[in-house]
Amino acid sequence: MVRYLEKYAEHHELEIVTGVAVHRVERTGDGTGWLLRASGGRELTGAAVVVATGYNHTPRVPDWPGRETYEGEFLHAGAYRDAKPYAGRDVLVVGVGNTGAEIAVDLVEGSAARVRLAVRTVPHIVRRSTLGWPAQYSAVLVRRLPVRLVDRLARQQARLLPDLSAQGLPRPDTGLYSRVRQGAIPVQDVGLVDAVRRGKVEVVAAVEAFEDGKVVLADGTRIAPDAVIAATGYTRGLEELVGHLGVLDERGRPVVRGGRTPARAPGLYFTGFTNPISGMLRELARDAGRIAKAVARSRSRRQPRPRATPGVDPVPRPAGASRT
Repeated sequence: MVRYLEKYAEHHELEIVTGVAVHRVERTGDGTGWLLRASGGRELTGAAVVVATGYNHTPRVPDWPGRETYEGEFLHAGAYRDAKPYAGRDVLVVGVGNTGAEIAVDLVEGSAARVRLAVRTVPHIVRRSTLGWPAQYSAVLVRRLPVRLVDRLARQQARLLPDLSAQGLPRPDTGLYSRVRQGAIPVQDVGLVDAVRRGKVEVVAAVEAFEDGKVVLADGTRIAPDAVIAATGYTRGLEELVGHLGVLDERGRPVVRGGRTPARAPGLYFTGFTNPISGMLRELARDAGRIAKAVARSRSRRQPRPRATPGVDPVPRPAGASRT
């Protein structure tokens, strides 16, 4: 992915500036463009701005009682890099989205002594691919079908995976696509099913609090892991950046995306703030084309057309060319 981005920037001769954090987007004084206030007192201007800071931007940690005074090792999944520091240790992973599932498997493969996975809401788990057919292809095909139909199809597909009810991961009662519409993306299996089935990853109840150096679970169990990794998600973190412009909904997400701009903020575009079943990168690519076309149309409208004078061509013609 990194190599692709580097090649992309090189091919298109893009000016990439790193180490600059934009913390506020405002209208320019004359109202014709945008002013970006950035780190170090830097100010940038542009006729159009694309905000692509991402769906998973600001780490979110639940307000667990006792969390602030807990002295054990604790980190958000955003700070996790690899399993080496956890070899031979007892680790609790909190949250069973794709991030939590992948970290749990990584810890097992990295020789952690014990890996427990705290689960509040049982996820839908799907094969990453079946007979060479990636799950994302199926997601793209069904994304416009009725929700109930996709839920039924997903239930049939779920039977291809082992039943993990005895290990604490029963199949969910709610439909897969119904959950997606609520923002819960299914977990793509990268080894979690096998790890849970073999007891390499132990499923435990959700975390409720931290007390006397221990983690209190929803079933009343108290455990004392060597480290806690919170795979508890992210927020968009757009309030400080653009919240004052009236372009966010009640959940802090942009009211429009892609080639459309908010009515209150023409020239301000957003991409990457949905969590689609069809895959984030695919939707980003589609948005990019729409935004580029919208910016080009807006630019052409702003450029003044030459004023014609009777009998005089506004643009010189090659010799011999006719007026028509």
